[in-house]
Amino acid sequence: MEKPPTKKAAAKKAAAKKTAKRAAAKKTVAEKTAAERPPAEKTAAKKSAGKPAVAWSESRTALVRRARRINRELAELYPYAHPELDFENPFQLLVATVLSAQTTDLRVNQTTPALFAAYPTPEEMAAADPEKLEQLIRPTGFFRAKAKSLIGLSAALRDRFGGEVPGRLEDLVTLPGVGRKTANVVLGNAFGVPGVTVDTHFGRLVRRWKWTVAEDPEKVEADVCSLFPKSDWTMLSHRVIFHGRRVCHSRKPACGACPIAPLCPSFGEGETDPEKARKLLKYELGGQPGQRLKPPPDYPGRPAPPLGAA
Repeated sequence: MEKPPTKKAAAKKAAAKKTAKRAAAKKTVAEKTAAERPPAEKTAAKKSAGKPAVAWSESRTALVRRARRINRELAELYPYAHPELDFENPFQLLVATVLSAQTTDLRVNQTTPALFAAYPTPEEMAAADPEKLEQLIRPTGFFRAKAKSLIGLSAALRDRFGGEVPGRLEDLVTLPGVGRKTANVVLGNAFGVPGVTVDTHFGRLVRRWKWTVAEDPEKVEADVCSLFPKSDWTMLSHRVIFHGRRVCHSRKPACGACPIAPLCPSFGEGETDPEKARKLLKYELGGQPGQRLKPPPDYPGRPAPPLGAA
């Protein structure tokens, strides 16, 4: 006849059963979390499975040296880096930059020839019929809000600045539709005033490179400016944005074709195979047309086609 379990044995058995139940519940939660995880996050988790995490730590001096070396490498890769908006004067650059929100520079460049032919000056754009203006800029998206900004900033230029685009940041940001990013684009490229342009490409890359952890554009700008002399700011912006559009893409960076891979803390987030990575390159690096209809003479790629071209 089997003896009844002792209190000690019963307690041990109950504890084991409780532990097994807890482990099963934990597994269920983990499986549910994995099932609900977005596809990109699943891929990243799969790639990192079984690999030790690599912490990136460096002194302030080492960070400055690495950042400046990346800038030198980018200068060699893109000696022809430039603003990718077509413009002939500060007013055209200001308008084109406002239009570039939530669209590509290519689409803006394809749209502005007809726009500037119809309204070549702030005075004429300020007096534009809103519906006609909206139709001209429709290809850039958000055309009603953009038309309102263009008429408003043109009226402000006419009434407060004598029809001229001001050359000071504090004046530019008072214009409708003009923020700090747009102001820095205009100052750096129309007036030669150094500035860092924090667009989506710039912010993505400098966070990947661990130059900053900030998300707020003004904080990103301050962090990056502190790493470089003021004279570097404008060209640095062009090079970083060029690299973000051609190599270091948002979803699938071409890591295996990136010349600054040894300096990048985020190497491996994208395609590391050199042959496959080369197929991800865009614009002149990928043998494709650029974004400007009228690129600078030293640009090695092909001009972009006009709107409606095959």
